[in-house]
Amino acid sequence: MPVIEIKDQDQFTNLTTVEARGQLVALYFHTAWAEPCKVMNEVVSALSDEPSNSGIKFLSIDADENAELAELFEVSAVPYFILVQDGTILKELSGADPKEFVKALSEHKGSKKVEQQPSAQENVAEDDEEREEEEETEEELNDRLTKLTQAAPIMLFMKGSPSEPKCGFSRQMVGILREHQVRFGFFDILKDSCVREGLKKFSDWPTFPQLYVQGEFQGGLDIIKESLEEDPEFFEHALQSN
Repeated sequence: MPVIEIKDQDQFTNLTTVEARGQLVALYFHTAWAEPCKVMNEVVSALSDEPSNSGIKFLSIDADENAELAELFEVSAVPYFILVQDGTILKELSGADPKEFVKALSEHKGSKKVEQQPSAQENVAEDDEEREEEEETEEELNDRLTKLTQAAPIMLFMKGSPSEPKCGFSRQMVGILREHQVRFGFFDILKDSCVREGLKKFSDWPTFPQLYVQGEFQGGLDIIKESLEEDPEFFEHALQSN
């Protein structure tokens, strides 16, 4: 079933209620500016075309153009996925991890086919993991870190994901960003040891979380808290000045 692009809230309501009829509905929140969404756009499209997923309705939602829907589901980081059935939220995922999304779809559509027969996208993800495990030169790593820090206007490097932070400091930073209604990209440093260790040197900062605005390092949790105390509109001013 082709991915359906949501244009307004009425269309969304109709597709998730009247036309859902007990179907599993996959909501994919994205933006044009977030680099990870470019990869996940292809993933969602490929998964929607697979015969084994014919019973799933895939809805693509631009979080900027449909801000009321993003606010309704408390989406502050993209890409973000929500699986819904009969008006009940079954699963929420944030981040560009194709394997996690495929696994969630498999679990909630009541079929093991995806796990038994990995899709082409899963194989691509596995190949990417193997390449990441290969030793990088310092120059290659710095190039990758530069791209990651610029992947979204505001990038958070944290332990875990916004929906499941793996440490109290990361949880606090996510809370601050949400409190100030800041949309941000993120990277889970626990999933990539090269990024985790390399970013400490790249940023000249030994701990996480780390926050970047327009590719410029802003600091860790304490510095961001201090910056907001001095300037409540810190995020807005940082985006304008970089």
